[in-house]
Amino acid sequence: MLEGCKSAKERWGGVSELIDNWLNERQELLVLYCSLSGVDQLRVDERPFFEKMRHLCQMLVDYVSAGHFEIYEQLQQEAVEFDDNVALNSATALFDAIQKTTEFCLDFNDGIDKFSDIQSLQVALSKLGECLEERFALEDQLIEVLHNSHGEAVTQ
Repeated sequence: MLEGCKSAKERWGGVSELIDNWLNERQELLVLYCSLSGVDQLRVDERPFFEKMRHLCQMLVDYVSAGHFEIYEQLQQEAVEFDDNVALNSATALFDAIQKTTEFCLDFNDGIDKFSDIQSLQVALSKLGECLEERFALEDQLIEVLHNSHGEAVTQ
């Protein structure tokens, strides 16, 4: 009963903070990715490089997981609560496209130990960068469709 008495701001204002924290994680992931891309002088088995790659993979899996198991659910629930069927229908295609990038990210993580030379790793990192660029654009659209469109109602 108390749940029904909460204002939209009380109920959904925390989603903005959750999204902000997640976008900060995105930025940290991107900074680490950029520090690794373009590497050409190192060997794959050099310890500092290997540790950075492991850290990148961990951040990548954490970021992808947070999206699927925290952020997207909250965004979808918000649209349901606001009875925004148009947004929910639009989000379905976005979720499908994001899922494809998730699979690529998880495959990258699972296959990181298979790279024996820096050239093959460079190619994989480049493809990961393209995947992340696509994913971030899709996620931004998802936030716009499922959250920002309710911004006015949330602040009341």
